[in-house]
Amino acid sequence: MGYFEAPLIGTYAPAKINFIKGSGCQLIDDEGREYLDCLAGIAVVSAGHCNPAIDDRVIDQIKSLSHLSNLFWTEPMALLAKKLHEITGFGKVFFANSGAEANECAVKLVRKWAFKEFGAEANKYRMLCAQESFHGRTLGTLQATGQPGKWEGFSPLGDANIHLPFNDLAAFEAAIDDSVAAVWVEPIQGEGGIVPAELEFLAGLRALCDKHNILLVFDEVQSGIARTGSWWAFQGYGVEPDIFTSAKALGNGLPIGACIAKDEIASCFAPGDHATTFGGGPVPSTAALATIEYFQEVGILDQVHARGALFREELLKIQGVSSVRGKGLMLGAILEQENAKDVASTALAKGLIVNAVRPGVIRLTPPLVITESEIRQACSILSESIMEKRSRG
Repeated sequence: MGYFEAPLIGTYAPAKINFIKGSGCQLIDDEGREYLDCLAGIAVVSAGHCNPAIDDRVIDQIKSLSHLSNLFWTEPMALLAKKLHEITGFGKVFFANSGAEANECAVKLVRKWAFKEFGAEANKYRMLCAQESFHGRTLGTLQATGQPGKWEGFSPLGDANIHLPFNDLAAFEAAIDDSVAAVWVEPIQGEGGIVPAELEFLAGLRALCDKHNILLVFDEVQSGIARTGSWWAFQGYGVEPDIFTSAKALGNGLPIGACIAKDEIASCFAPGDHATTFGGGPVPSTAALATIEYFQEVGILDQVHARGALFREELLKIQGVSSVRGKGLMLGAILEQENAKDVASTALAKGLIVNAVRPGVIRLTPPLVITESEIRQACSILSESIMEKRSRG
């Protein structure tokens, strides 16, 4: 049985390429062919593939201790919690294993807060979410995801979430009633096509939540950990949530997620209210701590601003790209034709990894360590791929 006939449940349709090695923004397959990675495992390997500043510490940790459970303290988990508090400026942390699990924690924390704040008789449990949002594929996070196509076959999902047009503050305001406990949005919609929130929208949501005594929750699973040029995208807006979530780039490839809440919200959880066997384990916590410290050492936030500006500039030179959305190195190239899937496939054949996140949008979330020459190389290949698909119709 070959690699591509492995007995896996068919929830994915992966490209028939077997990558065996990586370094920085480069990947190599089992035939020795090199690829420029401008997807980073969907905004995950932000410090680059096989970064020794991270991997060496992970190897040392796994040789010492790999797992204990949360029945005991471990130094990596405690140090990571302190580091996240440092770069955020507030909050306490629950560690999970993925973005979906971090988001599940946020849902439960909203429910527990509303129960303690208003009592069970208030029946305050709903969250206002955005259309075209993406929060995960567990049943709980799927309810919040504002993409009906992803609901098919999994109903009933319940009525806990109300989906409203993104960036439409008036629609959110009109939907608030006594059943609403929170507003939950992404500062930048990733799977929705790299669509940034408008400042007036996020600031308005903060004001609405304060006015109605409900919580503001941000999903930073894709946009967090320096991806947009600040540690968290909301810091670039100057709008602070009550709860936010992180994952993807946090462990630079190792599975770890985090739900971070203001102290008074976090205190609603008591021992036994929520749990996970693997969350915050010493190995993924070491990877996450090493990732953040590496980014601090190299001054990644300034680099992201500079490289993001260059990438945007080069993308806008490409014939067939009408505009570019996003912030920092979380970019969406908007194509004049809705043939993004074909363009991404052609680019892959030419040695460039990108993603067709929407029919007319190419997602670019490269490792944050991408160089200027690699950005120009990526845009050259992307330009060739767009022109090739245009000429073929």
